[in-house]
Amino acid sequence: MTFDLASKKLLSYDPSKYSESLKDMFTSFLHGLMAFPLNIPGTTYHKCLKDKRNAMTVLKDMVNERLNIYDSSQHGDFLDVIVAEMKRDEPVFDVEGATYLIFAILVASFETISLTLTLAIKFISEHPAVLQELKDEHENILKNRDNVDSPITWNEYKSMTFTSHVIDETLRLGHITPMIFRKATKDIHVNGYTIPCDWAILVCPPAIHLNPEKYQDPLAFNPWRWKGLGANTASKHFMAFGGGIRLCAGSEYTKLQICVVLHFLVTKHRWTKVKGGEIKQTLGVEFPNGLHIKVTESKSD
Repeated sequence: MTFDLASKKLLSYDPSKYSESLKDMFTSFLHGLMAFPLNIPGTTYHKCLKDKRNAMTVLKDMVNERLNIYDSSQHGDFLDVIVAEMKRDEPVFDVEGATYLIFAILVASFETISLTLTLAIKFISEHPAVLQELKDEHENILKNRDNVDSPITWNEYKSMTFTSHVIDETLRLGHITPMIFRKATKDIHVNGYTIPCDWAILVCPPAIHLNPEKYQDPLAFNPWRWKGLGANTASKHFMAFGGGIRLCAGSEYTKLQICVVLHFLVTKHRWTKVKGGEIKQTLGVEFPNGLHIKVTESKSD
C-alpha cells in the first residue's frame, strides 16, 4: 500500500503501462540486499542486482519521457519538480542523479515507512498515556480549523510536535536501520585506532540508540525524552536517517506520511490488538506473526 501510494503521488506511475511490476522489482531488490554476494544466475543476489537494473531502467525512462513532454504537459507530482530543476540553467542533477534520487525515495517509502508505522502502532497500543497525548495533540488541530474536514496543511504538520517525538522514539528503539554503510575518504583517527582511507565502515546505530550514557533508560519507549531537545542536540546521537551530507533524502517524506496516517487513525478511529506483534531482529526488523489489529470508526460525541 505504501509503495503504491508513493509511486502514484511521486511519479504518477501507472503499472498497466509496463510488462513487469515496479513493486515486484523493489521487493526483490530489498530481499536480496543482504544476501551472500554471489553474482551468478539462480542466486538471490543475482536477482537483486538484475531487478535493481530493471527498476532503474523504468525510472530513467520515466524521467526522460517527462523531460520531453514537460513544456506541454505537467502532472503536478514530485517528478515535475525534479524535471523543473533539471531544466534550469544550472541544474543540481542530471538524468542519472534524478533517477537515483527517485530510487532512494521509493526504497524508503517501501520498507521503512511500513515497518515504522507498524512499530509505532505496536508501541502506542502498549502505552495508553502516549495514545492519549497523541489524541490531545490532533484533536487540538481539529479544534483550530474553520472546517474540521479540511485537508492537513503544512503548518498543521509542523505543529505535530509530540507525533514527531513518537516517530523518533519508534525509530530509536525499533532499529529500522540496524547498519549504515560508509567509506572512509581519508585516514580517520579514533581513540588510538586508525581507519585507513578507502576502507569500508559499517556504522551500527543501535550502539548509540541503546547506549545508557546517551539515552536514560534506553530500553523504555518514552517519546517525552525528545521534548525540549534542539535539532543539533537530538541529531548528534540520533542516526535513524544517517547524518551529515549523506542524510536520507526521504527522511522528511517518511515522517510526513506517518504523521498523516496517525492523524486520521487517532482522530477518526479506534483500534485494538488482535494477535501478533512479536518482533524478530535479524538484519532488519521482522514481524514473523504480523501485527493484527481491529480498527473501528470512532463515534462522534
